[in-house]
Amino acid sequence: MTDNRNLFAALRAAFPQDLDSVAVETDNGLHYSWRDLDRGTAMIANLLQSLGLEEGARVAVQVEKSVEAMMLYLATLRAGYVFLPLNTAYQKAEIEYFVGNAEPAVVVCTPGNFGWVSKIAFQAGTQHVFTLGDDRNGSLLERAAQQSDRQEPVRRTDDDLAAILYTSGTTGRSKGAMLTHGNLRSNAEVLKTYWGWREGDVLIHALPIFHVHGLFVALHGALLNGSRMLWFAKFDPKKVIERMPDATVFMGVPTLYVRMLAEPTLTPEACGLMRLFISGSAPLLLETFGEWKERTGHTILERYGMSETIMLTSNPYHAKDGERRGGTVGFPLPGVGLRVRDDQGNEVPAGEIGGIQVRGPNVFGGYWRMPEKTKEEFTDDGWFKTGDVGRIDARGYVTIVGRSKDLIISGGYNVYPAEIEGYINDLPGVAESAVVGVPHPDFGEVGVAIVIPKPGARVDGEEVISTLKSQLANFKIPKRCFVVQELPRNTMGKVQKNLLRDEHKTLFA
Repeated sequence: MTDNRNLFAALRAAFPQDLDSVAVETDNGLHYSWRDLDRGTAMIANLLQSLGLEEGARVAVQVEKSVEAMMLYLATLRAGYVFLPLNTAYQKAEIEYFVGNAEPAVVVCTPGNFGWVSKIAFQAGTQHVFTLGDDRNGSLLERAAQQSDRQEPVRRTDDDLAAILYTSGTTGRSKGAMLTHGNLRSNAEVLKTYWGWREGDVLIHALPIFHVHGLFVALHGALLNGSRMLWFAKFDPKKVIERMPDATVFMGVPTLYVRMLAEPTLTPEACGLMRLFISGSAPLLLETFGEWKERTGHTILERYGMSETIMLTSNPYHAKDGERRGGTVGFPLPGVGLRVRDDQGNEVPAGEIGGIQVRGPNVFGGYWRMPEKTKEEFTDDGWFKTGDVGRIDARGYVTIVGRSKDLIISGGYNVYPAEIEGYINDLPGVAESAVVGVPHPDFGEVGVAIVIPKPGARVDGEEVISTLKSQLANFKIPKRCFVVQELPRNTMGKVQKNLLRDEHKTLFA
């Protein structure tokens, strides 16, 4: 019989020999040993197996972040079922869609949401609804407590489905990206080597766990290395900085770095034992990259990935592989193919902008119950069209210029918002900007800039536009510039440009 390719088996094999050492330490003073993780996941896996679910059954989960929620994820893998994490911000209509589309056999929600979530789930044919609170309460744990704490991980192959991640759905309905045990494990193994994970590493885990970054990249990284985690249910910049002397690795989205830079306690001494700061999920401003280096002595490593592919590229960890360049996402990871193509599918020269396509063992097999959409998103020779626009320079560094759906076609010319934003962000007094395309009777589409000023600074929209006129071709200049206090963001800190487009779509009507 072949070896068990269940991702849980690989993670469990990496647990340290001393199972009674601390695996997770929470922000409210709880300590979980590796033995606790082994026993807890076994009991929840046994509960799931006792329900008589069909092969490939989905377990949909919308709960607050807790160590027990992490155990539920691991237990789902262990029992051989498919994990379906749902953003805690999703409301009724969204949950109705996900439950209707994925048809989960099991739904787990917070105790406070049981009333309305269970109603949706039972109407959609879900057999089992459990609750899980963030303070070790709920029917899931009550039922699991009656199960045995020993369980043999169910046999799985590399091609068996492990998780379905719904993309944020900024255009049309969300799509469920199907990720296999092989996709997830191969990526975790590559990152373990590429990011230099070593014995004694301690991870600060301050990200949500319904998303690739916190659930797969951070969690698998620590578990596959047998590393202790300092666990924050919610990000608190002061408290995270306070714990840095006890840690070596931190992963965050750009917003978290900006919030820590606002704390006077962020000093080179506070980061003295830290080995690596990683940023992803949204573009890191060059200013943040520079300021972090100045304040801490550390160079942030920026990388690039997607729900459909997990991690694709990374700036180098080891100096021998090159420097970490702000504004880029580094090189394709070992085993990942990445190419840039024009609209006709032809390769573009180094430094030219085009659509990014990828392939590799980490790339998903398709979207849940959407064969036509899946076919559309892959090229005839099997490369996945990411929908991101970017370029590769002569040295091989990859730069993301934006999403293809964010591309503005003004008077027949292609305008890349990220390019314009780069110029605006360099202007005095500007903290951040977003450029979106809106309908225009003459040009088809034109750019509109939305700018956030730095605290205490005064920024004038008309001055921004007149300054850009001396720097850029006329067709790239936004027709209007609005100064606001904040930009709409999703939970991972990404600017929600679809909301900005909606807000300004009638400007020139």
